[in-house]
Amino acid sequence: MNSLITTELLTIRDWLRYAVSRFENSDIFYGHGTDNAYDEAVWLIMSALHLPHDTLNNFLEAKLTSIERTHLLSLIDTRISQHTPTAYLLKEAWLQGIKFYVDERVLIPRSFIAELLVSDGLSPWIEYPELISSAADICTGSGCLGVLLADAFPDAQVDVIDISPDAIDVCNININNFGLQDRITAIQSDMFSALAGKQYDLIISNPPYVDAPSMAALPIEYQQEPQLALGSGEAGLDHTHTILREAANYLTDDGILVVEIGHNREVLEAAYPDLAFHWLDVSSGNAFVFLLTKEQLTS
Repeated sequence: MNSLITTELLTIRDWLRYAVSRFENSDIFYGHGTDNAYDEAVWLIMSALHLPHDTLNNFLEAKLTSIERTHLLSLIDTRISQHTPTAYLLKEAWLQGIKFYVDERVLIPRSFIAELLVSDGLSPWIEYPELISSAADICTGSGCLGVLLADAFPDAQVDVIDISPDAIDVCNININNFGLQDRITAIQSDMFSALAGKQYDLIISNPPYVDAPSMAALPIEYQQEPQLALGSGEAGLDHTHTILREAANYLTDDGILVVEIGHNREVLEAAYPDLAFHWLDVSSGNAFVFLLTKEQLTS
């Protein structure tokens, strides 16, 4: 059967139609870069063939080699039968139009903080990017936010921190891929535990924040990600509590903290009724990312 499929499907147009049909007729879950069968198919096919995504129309009638057809069929079958996220199949994830290396050792990056760094560099909270000389990303995973930090604040030395040695290995792949070895340092640490004596003008974090009930109901695709990078206690706030308790010790006097917390705004505000969180506007609203100054954290 498989040999018949690879014989009959010759062009990229054929494979795009086939992949969309297979995806639509499956129970796969989207959410790691796309939200529908067509975009998922375009991503899988074009990246697997090492073609720029925005050149699809130029190549629709291009005929594939037998090796390429066999490879595409294997990827499509694995995506459906094993629910393997496309990002892991391709060893790539896209964040704000930038491609990062990922594999099963790290969470597939998806962060509203990336929006904020790329769109306006946290303006107006940071009016002069050149004054940011040090920055850190706590619970960094693949290190993608650290790369965006380095781009947004070109005078900053950036530390990317994660408890997982596997994540640190992936961080170093991305650091090397972007040629940022002189500006970004990957540090294995249980949050702040290995950062004694360090201080930063800016600390960001997209920590684990999935609560226990949600962890129990995760789609198969999300279950294939490192669970250490997803769950954060019964209410999804264990890591955020640690950040709020300790971050001020690692911020310079005018330093600021930016943290993403998923859908936990109500629970967080109830836990800290005296803390005036600044909720930042992102594409999905103003309930997902907060900002606090060192002064607020220590008052």
